[in-house]
Amino acid sequence: MTINLKQTDAVAIATAIKTGETTAETLITKCLEQIYEHNRTLNCFTAVTTESALNNARQIDRDIAQGKNPGLLAGIPFAVKNLYDIKGLTTLAGAKINAQNPPATQDATAVAKLKQAGAILVGALNMDEYAYGFVTENTHYGATPNPRDLTRISGGSSGGSAAAVAAGLVPITLGSDTNGSIRVPASLCGVFGFKPTYGRLSRAGVFLFASSLDHVGLFARSVQDIALVYDVLQGSDATDPVCTNRPPESCFSQLKGDIKGLRIAVADGHFAKGGQPEVFTAVEQVAKQLGVTQRVTIPEADRARAAAYIITATEGANLHLNNLRTRPQDFDPATRDRFLAGALIPGDWYIQAQRFRRWYQGCVREIFKEVDIILAPTTPCVAPLLGQEKMTIDGEEVLVRPNLGLYTQPLSFIGLPVLSAPIRRTNGLPLGVQIIAAPYNETLILQVARFLEI
Repeated sequence: MTINLKQTDAVAIATAIKTGETTAETLITKCLEQIYEHNRTLNCFTAVTTESALNNARQIDRDIAQGKNPGLLAGIPFAVKNLYDIKGLTTLAGAKINAQNPPATQDATAVAKLKQAGAILVGALNMDEYAYGFVTENTHYGATPNPRDLTRISGGSSGGSAAAVAAGLVPITLGSDTNGSIRVPASLCGVFGFKPTYGRLSRAGVFLFASSLDHVGLFARSVQDIALVYDVLQGSDATDPVCTNRPPESCFSQLKGDIKGLRIAVADGHFAKGGQPEVFTAVEQVAKQLGVTQRVTIPEADRARAAAYIITATEGANLHLNNLRTRPQDFDPATRDRFLAGALIPGDWYIQAQRFRRWYQGCVREIFKEVDIILAPTTPCVAPLLGQEKMTIDGEEVLVRPNLGLYTQPLSFIGLPVLSAPIRRTNGLPLGVQIIAAPYNETLILQVARFLEI
């Protein structure tokens, strides 16, 4: 049996391999061929792990032939943003400076968990330098264009991760999200992008950007795939101090597409302005499909976004101070300038931003006493053109890079679980809608996404 990777989801791939309809080696060989064929245009991958991928595929085939359990994710190819440690590869985090570092001696926890479940790593993916950006137009490693329109950006900073899934090169990728770096590219590339609750998944072995805000998460083309892989990634990790001890939950087994009894509302205020008209049309389309009429206001979202900027810039700058002093010429100029600005932020600003953050968490917690799910736009626009610096929204010219996170930053700022779901659009470029819940209510998010999908 020949599997079309562009049309087959991860669940079906694992089933086909376990039942003998195809072999892991056959599938991974085809996957690698497609990567080499298309990566010259898409520039998703910065490294391809050909030899280890084929060796792992052959081992899975041997295990199946011997009657052994090959794992829940048997033979599923996946790739990760190049800020995840991969044993034997240097962890670039999109930076020229990091290229001189020695190879990682072990896999990041998330990578190791997927491998242990039988998934096969095929490579590392392009990103904005040090995850500081929304465009994946990397000075050192090149831009990753949008597979839906090669003249446009894929978004970022996990642009390579979103583009690889959208292009059908792999069904699953891992990314990271500080201010929207999973959800923005998911929206612009038209795939599912999932950011669980802060601390829900281990960040051990991941090159951090701003520790107060950094999440790990994943991309896929189906909700089933998101749930299946998320279940594998869950679990406490003593090597990550922010990883929670909450017991894993089986989201995959609860994907019934039933939203009866869920209290769902559309976010207004901050989330109902500042975007192109089609963005709000997409949200209303989803609300209608779900039968939602209620509106809620998340107070002080503008201020939350400002505080997120302060925390991001301050923590990011502090992490790179030595290189900013000694190797400023080796940074992407845009990244360097933002870090330098962050290094100049007064300490009391940072302290006040963290105080505001705690207050804001309490305000949003109160909202979730009245509703279970909130809907909001993911991005204020469809994918801008490569190299585009400004865009016009509501008759006002604004900068592209800082404004792509308009609707994502106020949510990651307090660690909420969010999924960006692609919206079916008969014409035009992709858009996403955020499905938001209170902390640790990932199952509710996936149930709503599944309802929309089917």
